[in-house]
Amino acid sequence: MSKLYDALRRMESERGRAASSSAPLAESLGDIIADTFELPESPSSMTNARPISRLVAFTDPKSLAAERFRALATRLENQRRQSEFKSLQITSAVVNEGKTLVAGNLAATLAKQSGSRVLLVEGDLHRPTLATLLGLGHLRGISHWWSATKENLGKYILRLDDTSLHFLSAGAVHDQPSQILRSGHFIEEWRKLASRFDWVIVDSTPMSPVVDAHLWSRLTDGMLLVVREGITPKKELKKGLASLDNPALIGIVFNEASDFDHPSYGRYYMPADSFNGGDQPRFIRSLQHLERARAWLKTEMRRSER
Repeated sequence: MSKLYDALRRMESERGRAASSSAPLAESLGDIIADTFELPESPSSMTNARPISRLVAFTDPKSLAAERFRALATRLENQRRQSEFKSLQITSAVVNEGKTLVAGNLAATLAKQSGSRVLLVEGDLHRPTLATLLGLGHLRGISHWWSATKENLGKYILRLDDTSLHFLSAGAVHDQPSQILRSGHFIEEWRKLASRFDWVIVDSTPMSPVVDAHLWSRLTDGMLLVVREGITPKKELKKGLASLDNPALIGIVFNEASDFDHPSYGRYYMPADSFNGGDQPRFIRSLQHLERARAWLKTEMRRSER
């Protein structure tokens, strides 16, 4: 693969001197590389998620909470028949809103429910927690790839429980993840990886205060925003969304909304276009602290569609 890649790059350099042909050549080169990229066979690892992790897709698949994630997965499968997307950034305004739990449960559910080839990415290099919740311990991941040869990011992927769910760890905590996420080499490796999966789910950092969520939004097709009742500050929510260039908001997951009957794990999904007119679902009324943010979101969604 490296020899083919070098040859194609030389071809691009030689033909790139002609300005009239440079753009089409760059596009065809990207297509060739994507088609010939070979993902290394991923070693398998068994998860050991404990009930306290709240990764119900692993620990309690017959529960009401697991059923709600199956409903969420179905909604997303249906939604992408209308608009193509497959890589999703899961983020929130601040910490402790449940984005990691949503990312882990959603990825496992997509893999189990349809047999889709799913890549779950531990994208928070400041505070990586997914590997621990999955009972996988300390793994080599993105930060190790960055400090090593940077040859093939796919070598750091694990296949979980002999299923179609794959996992890419953040690796060790990194002081400046933005250096990695904005680098051309990572972007190139990321695109090659993403082309080999049906779904890519990224557990991103929160939108505030670091820039990482902004960088992940450039690498993914869309965003799921996790909003937790009683936790999400509307000012931070507005500030976070405003910091993104063009947030491709696919939908919003309301975590622990009080209008639902489950005492500890209520959640509900709303497509982003639900903000554009019409009657708002009744559960919005339970999120009094987000009333003004809702109006702002409605304006932002209309603005992004222009």
